[in-house]
Amino acid sequence: MHHVRSTLRMMLASLFWCVIVSVLWVGLLGIVDPPVTWVMAEQAGQQEQFTRTRVDLKDISRNLPLSIIASEDQRFMTHNGFSWDAMKRALERNKTAKRIKGGSTISQQTAKNAFLWPGRTYVRKGLEAWFTVLIETLWTKERILEVYLNIAEMGEGVFGAEAAAQRCFNRPASKLTKEQCALITATLPSPRRYNCARPSAYVKGRQQWVLRQMRNVGDVLDPEVLARRRIAIEKEEERKALREERRRSRSKKG
Repeated sequence: MHHVRSTLRMMLASLFWCVIVSVLWVGLLGIVDPPVTWVMAEQAGQQEQFTRTRVDLKDISRNLPLSIIASEDQRFMTHNGFSWDAMKRALERNKTAKRIKGGSTISQQTAKNAFLWPGRTYVRKGLEAWFTVLIETLWTKERILEVYLNIAEMGEGVFGAEAAAQRCFNRPASKLTKEQCALITATLPSPRRYNCARPSAYVKGRQQWVLRQMRNVGDVLDPEVLARRRIAIEKEEERKALREERRRSRSKKG
């Protein structure tokens, strides 16, 4: 019995220190940029060219985070790190799809890229959820975007907005046009396959889709626009809940 209690104490102590270390780690990266990520280290050994240039969010064209929000995670500014609707849609889609697609938010992608290794194991997904909760708690939305835009893979051996802007358009990220931002974003589902410097017809088609989504979502980095969008989302959720209630009511009667 004493041995069991000792083992239990050791496990609890280990868990406690893991929590403390992870909280301190996330807190540190809230003010200090991630030095390197797992994918960066992997790509540095595989690619002939490797480019990463860190810049502040204010030195990145506003259109780039807006295009990524519009394409990847339209409720980024209003959710707490997770999009249950997106996860549900991904699960339904993956039942019949040949290629598995995720429903990760920008926060989840940032947590994965900054703190973890690639993979789809339950352990890694669990850690991803934990780190997502931490960055949503300890970082601002702007900090999450800044880290994401500096560590995201945006081409073969290309990491971050500045490196992508220079590689694809030979200009700084601060000078990117809306169309160029949409083109970079169009490659993100598979940055090693698609090239914003030499876009295929498919990538150009996705670029136009991203531009349409940007118009639909609007400048959610503007507090007034975001406030209106919050109201619109709340009304949409109310309508959805009402439709679901009516559906359940009809099912009971049937």
